Amino acid sequence: MSTVPDALRYAKSHEWLRPEADATATVGITDYAQASLGDITYVQLPKVGAVLRQGAPFGVVESVKAASDVYAPVGGTVVAVNTALDGAPEALNRDPYGEGWILRLKPSDPAEAGALMDAAAYTALTA
Repeated sequence: MSTVPDALRYAKSHEWLRPEADATATVGITDYAQASLGDITYVQLPKVGAVLRQGAPFGVVESVKAASDVYAPVGGTVVAVNTALDGAPEALNRDPYGEGWILRLKPSDPAEAGALMDAAAYTALTA
């Protein structure tokens, strides 16, 4: 059974979004996604300043099993990336909702987050 924190919003493509107090949002992959991928060996991060479109791929996560695109749950401009993943991609397996975050962005349309699933809907999707 994967962990699905209540405070986050979820995309059908298995990314999570956490709105932050400074009007940015933190993005990562879900516990379900990391468990499905297996041991993660590489994370391709976008560049700070990149403009992402909702639903468009922004990077790749590679594991011993597969490589998978990672999609933007909302559109916006990347304001920070988790460079610690360059040397420790396994943080996505160990702590996908904490130290395994991938990027922070400034959403271009805050209403897009409202269209994402809540924890109950995401749990039903992955059941």
